[in-house]
Amino acid sequence: MGREYFVYLLASRSRVLYVGVTNDLERRVFDQKNKLVPGFTAEYDVDRLVYFESTPNVLAAIAREKEMKGWRRSRKVDLIESINPGWEDLSLRWAIEGEIPRPSASE
Repeated sequence: MGREYFVYLLASRSRVLYVGVTNDLERRVFDQKNKLVPGFTAEYDVDRLVYFESTPNVLAAIAREKEMKGWRRSRKVDLIESINPGWEDLSLRWAIEGEIPRPSASE
């Protein structure tokens, strides 16, 4: 299996949003939750994984991240709520399922 790249949205409890890209989603979310990366996410407690998508193409992932960063907040909220209407922290399932959960619109 080839490398996988993730574009993701993190949120704080008060729903401050952050868009990012990574090739290791589990590690990146761990870093954010434990404030190992100084900056915006640590300052605003943005540590809940509320949306992600993946691609095998790094350039596509970077382009998608840039596209999403250019969106209005309302469009990002609509995207999150299309698969995660309760804004649940998707990373909490990793311990239970043993792998990155794949949310679907039917959940």
